[in-house]
Order: sequence, then structure tokens, then C-alpha cells
Amino acid sequence: MRRNVLLAGLVLAAAGFIPVAALSLEADGVLRRASGAMGERDLKSIRYAAEGIGYTFGQAYKPGTPWPKIDVHSQIRTINYDTASMREEITLSRAEPRGGGGYPLAGRQRNDQFVSGGYAWNQTGAGPAPGPRFVADRVHQLWITPHGALKAAMRNKATLEWRNEGGRSLAAVSFTEPGKLAATLFINEDYLVERVESRFPDAVLGEAAAVTRYSDYRDFGPVKFPTRIRQSQGGFPVLEVAVKEVQPNAPADIALPDAVRNAAERVTADKVAEGVWFIAGGSHNSVAIEMKDHLVLVEAPLNEARSRAVFGQARKLAPGKPIRYVINSHGHFDHSGGLRTAVAEGATVITQAGNKAYFERAFAMKSRISPDPLAKSGRKARFRTVNDTLELSDGARSLSIHRITEGGHSDTFLMVYLPTERLLIEADVFTPGPPNAPPPATPNANNVTLVRNIERLKLAVDRILPLHGRVVPAAELYAAVNSPMPK
Repeated sequence: MRRNVLLAGLVLAAAGFIPVAALSLEADGVLRRASGAMGERDLKSIRYAAEGIGYTFGQAYKPGTPWPKIDVHSQIRTINYDTASMREEITLSRAEPRGGGGYPLAGRQRNDQFVSGGYAWNQTGAGPAPGPRFVADRVHQLWITPHGALKAAMRNKATLEWRNEGGRSLAAVSFTEPGKLAATLFINEDYLVERVESRFPDAVLGEAAAVTRYSDYRDFGPVKFPTRIRQSQGGFPVLEVAVKEVQPNAPADIALPDAVRNAAERVTADKVAEGVWFIAGGSHNSVAIEMKDHLVLVEAPLNEARSRAVFGQARKLAPGKPIRYVINSHGHFDHSGGLRTAVAEGATVITQAGNKAYFERAFAMKSRISPDPLAKSGRKARFRTVNDTLELSDGARSLSIHRITEGGHSDTFLMVYLPTERLLIEADVFTPGPPNAPPPATPNANNVTLVRNIERLKLAVDRILPLHGRVVPAAELYAAVNSPMPK
């Protein structure tokens, strides 16, 4: 096989595509030359600052359309390659009104995000907040930086293939970091990494495909670093920034907090009505509803770990009753990250009709880098879809599922109403503030959307069970929008 590759290379070299001197190189030889050209050998850490535009992965207004655009006013990454740690300080704001994302509808927000080994967290005013669902992406981002990709390739028995692209010869060096990512580095004639095509585990897609392009390299002391970075994930752009500052071997002592190291999945269950439990304990809530011979679960969020914990709690609440349906509030990845686990558990997914085709494609994708429960189960997803309204009833209990219309957060948005109990379950259009907090001076547009939909459907609501935050009387929603409660 090696002889055939060499013969094929000689043909290409004769056509001017590959330097003949390069043909004797194996993958490690190409990587060594790239390491020398880019100054990787003595690089233990790096800090770089950039600005430009970004897009919020997994938060599209409509499924299968580009991620919503944001302005990246400042992005500072500090990476310690020896400890596999990274800190990202990012200041951003919305560049378009539609779509999701955990930042305000107006104004700037600064996020301080970390990964170290197999742990991820965000720094908040209350201290470090563990973020297990961010680990896969942040580890991926760390090891596809130009120098990180070289280091990862060198320790993972990379393979080499020569490619011709537009009359240029590129060394395509491929490797797999077990359980974390698979990548191909494209190294040009100057032995600079100009592109990385990669895949990493994702709770919704099984595996997310990324393409990261590096260009306009400049010398920064002993290293060469690109001053333009562009990246796509899941088929759409996520980042395009200009690098303004690079500091090789910058101080990068990123300590893993004990609160993150020792964190465990926490699940609580509060009975809010007969046969209805509010399942909380984390950043995202779920609701279990008991029917005659089964359970309905509203929301399987975040990832496998969270949804397995929620499933386990729900089964304890109604022993012997299977979870037949999981209702998905909307397609944003933080709210649908447990659906692959739900399918593996045998549940039917109820979602807005506009999500079905996207989820079918996503759930058909096998997760090979880090096989998840769906990949291991071999099950095929089953769906019931909601256009505008769907009623579920077993003769004793009924609930209605309604599409939320006219909002800017998601075009395929559902809320759940229990008429007998006068309970409304919703996500993202209303997240209650702290108890006794004054209402905002300007009503939140999402809150206004929820009120309009409640009144359009003539729903009599006593309490709201939000999928973020605490259970509150409906009066808190109306106070937030400075509107009287309907009588």
C-alpha cells in the first residue's frame, strides 16, 4: 500500500502538485516540519485576543437554517496545552433579533468560560457553575487551534494523504483523539495549518462536523499564528474573527475548582398537583405528568446525564408506569439534548411539526467517537407532531399542547396546558426573576409573547411551571409585562 501511495505521489509531483522532497515524509515528518515552521515545539501555552462576528450554535430560529448572528466585541482565549485547559473571556451582543441564546435581547454580555481536562464551567457572580454539556465542544475547540491540532496529531498516530486542491498540494494529516474528536489537518507548502476538518460528540446531532480555516499568518515572537479565523459547525458559520494580539507562553494557570470537580447531577421533584411533579435541581427543569397507565414527560434537556437522571426520578414517582411520551418544547439544543436518550429509552417524541425532519436526520446520525445510548440501542425515533394544537387524554386526565406564535425566540415552539389544574408549562418565553424583585422598566418581548398567546388561546392559568427557574403564580408574568390579570 505504501508503494502505491508513493507511486501516486510521484505522478502528482510530476504534474507539479507535490514537492518531490516531501514524498519521503510520513505523517510524523510533515508534523515535525509544521511544528518547526509554526514554533510549536517550545509552545506550552498561548493567549490571543480577537474580535468580529459569531453565531450561536444550536439556537436557530427555524430548524435547518443558519445559527443566529452575534457581534463578538472581544474574544480572549488563554490555553494551557500541558494541562489541556482553556479560558475564554467573550463579550458579545445580539446582531439579529430572532433565535435563541443565553444573552439579553439588548445590550452586551460578558461570559467567562472554562474547560480543564474532562470538566467545564462558567464563572458567575455566585461562583463557578459546572457545565458538563460544554465539555465536548470546548475540548474540541482547544485541540483544533493551529498548535493544538499539531500536538494532538503527533500524540495520536496520525496518517498522511496528499491532496490536490486547485493546483496546490496539501498534506492531509488525520487523527482521532479517542472519545473526544476526529480531525484532518490541511498543511500547506509553507507547513502552516490552513484548515482543520473535524467532528466531535454532540447531544443532538450525535456528532457535529466543523470546518475551521486559518489564514493571514504573522510572526508573534517565536510562533506563527493566523490573524483570521473562520469556523462553521453543523453546516453553518459560527465564527469569523480577526486576531489582534498573540502572546506565546502566556501565564495560563487555570485551576479546576473543587465545586466543579465534585459536582454531581442533582434532581429534585416537587408535587404541584395530584400526579404532576416539577422536576428541578439544575439549570433546566422538566415536568412529569401521570396518566392511567403511563407517564408523559415534558422536556428532556441538556444531555444524556441530565435526561437519564430525570428519567430515573420520574420512574420513582410513578413506579411501574413507562414514560410513553416526551414533549419537546422547542428545537434549541439545550432543550433537546436529551431526546436521543429518550428515544433510546423507547419514548415517543412529541414536537412541533417543523422540527420533525431535522430531528429525523439528526437522530439517524451515529455517534461513533463517543457512542451514546441511541447509537447503542439501535432504535429508530418515533414522533407525534403538533401543528397548532394536540390534545392528550386518557379519560381521567387531559392536557393540551399549543404552538407559541409570533415570537422571536423559536418558530417551532410549544407550551403545555393542564386545564383541570390550570397549570402552564413553558420554556424561555418567561423565566421568573428572584422573589420580590421589581418588574423590569421595559417589558421583555418574550414575556409579552407568552401573554399574547395565553390570551389568544383563552387559557385560564393559575400557576406557571417554567423550564428555567421556579414555579410562580401567573400574576408574576402579568406584573412583568405591566398588564392586569384577565378575569
